[in-house]
Amino acid sequence: MYEGFLPISKQNMNELGWSRPDFVYVTGDAYVDHPSFGVSIISRVLEAEGFRVAILSQPDYKSCEAFREFGKPRLGFLVTAGNIDSMVAHYTAAKKKRTYDYYSAGGKAGLRPDRATIVYCNRIREAYGDVPIIIGGLEASLRRFAHYDYWSDTVRRSILVDSRADILTYGMGENILIRIAKLLDKGVPVKKIHDVRGTVYLTTPEDKLHFPVAAEFDYNELKTDDRKYAEAFGIQYKNQDAINGKAIVERYDNKILVQNPPMPPLEREELDRVYSLPYMRDYHPIYQKDGGVPAIAEVKFSITHNRGCFGACNFCALAFHQGRTVRSRSIESVVAEAKKITELPDFKGYIHDVGGPTANFRYPACEKQLRDGVCSSRKCLSPTPCKNLVADHSEYVRLIEEIEKLPKIKKVFIRSGIRFDYLMHDEDDTFFRKLVRDNVSGQLKVAPEHCSSAVLRCMGKPDFSVYQSFRAKYFKLTKEVGKEQYLVPYLMSSHPGSTLKDALELALCLKRDHYAPEQVQDYYPTPGTASTVMFKTGIDPLTMKKVYVATDYHEKQLQRALLQYNRPQNAPLVREALIKLGREDLIGYGEECLVRPERQAYQKNNAKQPQKRDKQGAKKQYAPTKRSNHETKKNVHAKNKTKKK
Repeated sequence: MYEGFLPISKQNMNELGWSRPDFVYVTGDAYVDHPSFGVSIISRVLEAEGFRVAILSQPDYKSCEAFREFGKPRLGFLVTAGNIDSMVAHYTAAKKKRTYDYYSAGGKAGLRPDRATIVYCNRIREAYGDVPIIIGGLEASLRRFAHYDYWSDTVRRSILVDSRADILTYGMGENILIRIAKLLDKGVPVKKIHDVRGTVYLTTPEDKLHFPVAAEFDYNELKTDDRKYAEAFGIQYKNQDAINGKAIVERYDNKILVQNPPMPPLEREELDRVYSLPYMRDYHPIYQKDGGVPAIAEVKFSITHNRGCFGACNFCALAFHQGRTVRSRSIESVVAEAKKITELPDFKGYIHDVGGPTANFRYPACEKQLRDGVCSSRKCLSPTPCKNLVADHSEYVRLIEEIEKLPKIKKVFIRSGIRFDYLMHDEDDTFFRKLVRDNVSGQLKVAPEHCSSAVLRCMGKPDFSVYQSFRAKYFKLTKEVGKEQYLVPYLMSSHPGSTLKDALELALCLKRDHYAPEQVQDYYPTPGTASTVMFKTGIDPLTMKKVYVATDYHEKQLQRALLQYNRPQNAPLVREALIKLGREDLIGYGEECLVRPERQAYQKNNAKQPQKRDKQGAKKQYAPTKRSNHETKKNVHAKNKTKKK
């Protein structure tokens, strides 16, 4: 018996004295009982309401036998692909198969199927026929409407249609699942549960709807008409607010799919309760023999203090999943969790992160959001901060300071998602100074993503000048506190709106700043984002304006190579890109050049010129250029190592 964990086998269930569970929760991930994992939160929330939940983790999907492990549950099956979309888990942005899975024991790949939610539901139907099935999690939430699927290059039907499930839950599902579970427990047939917020269901056109409808679309049009598809997403995006959101309808032949308005976000007291539940804060012991589950390493000593994000980057699915209104936990709740972490046997004194979708958000962007909901016509931070935006870090500072007072705490780091434009909008720099002095673990990661104004507008990000001001102040404060700390910017290539010329602009910016990025994210069109709609249609769904999109694989390679122009293996692509742009002046040996000429051409043109040698007769090496203090030691080491080779 594995004390404290929920049952993962029939034997475990029998040891608990259960004849059968109320729900069997099928997941594509290994079972980790930690509040950073959706399965853990939902199962513990249902347990707290008196329901019995058994976990069926990564079942053998090649037949329906594994789905009979616990017998037929009393109320139904809950199904999720896991913490991330199964296709994203399995494939890179270049559609190459991944060989490592962070959410499986030992990192072993292939333990869940492609399109896991659909496969699991079909196996359950084979095993038990007309049993209630409720799907949720990120894969279901972001595929709830007709959606562009990058891997098949088609507009697929709603995952609810393809999975044959009864109800789809989207967003954060605690209150949604409690409501559904109680209705099922009262004997309400699953096919009659049509009035729960945060759910999607299929019905007939004659059925009476429970909420006002914002718009109605037909799948047969959406899959062939790019403009109609972009328009549909824009309306969906604007109705993801619990206060002013309306229902949305999609037609599928003789059926209609109905999305009810979102469930209101959990308020502070509700969030505190969710995070106080008895999580084991680790992976299940059965995975010990395989070396554990890699995903726990990033979160075991970290704390989530908020939900939602009003940053609303176009390439991020948070706005479509958690929503654009922020809620946070009380200081007392977070400190109580920190105390639990300090009692773990392998705790070394360091809290790795106190963050969330965006670490430095604690409240909604303005008072208006609490009363009227989020604005449908503009964003809070981009292209410039709204005049109603309240930037206040005072409570976040108190939160960090209270954790730091705990006896076993040596250091508290903030590593996730600092929104630097929000930070710069705060006239009080108390938090900025504290962050630099106390809470940076050697280097701070932030996300300017690009330097081109046109690309940043398509991304929903602030102008690059905001990042430049942030960077200057960061190093000024770092110098004042007498520390050697670094700044690591996340960068993205080939996002919709980015041309080869824009990629060159970023390359020259990196050259000017003496920064050589080790990693660059090639844009990945995942379900549920405005950027993915741009990639598919060439239209910004929030403005309906046309957008340039680099869909050719070779052009995407050229853009990425420019951002890592210093890598020897990228030299041919960089030269090709520069020739295409008519910038041969950047091929050479001058200080301003990005890449050297092709070796054969250089040797032919300079065959009679003797090699310059130093006093000892050795060939002269090109001295590394002077680097600014925001280049990491790791990058410097890697570049020097390349030169030595």
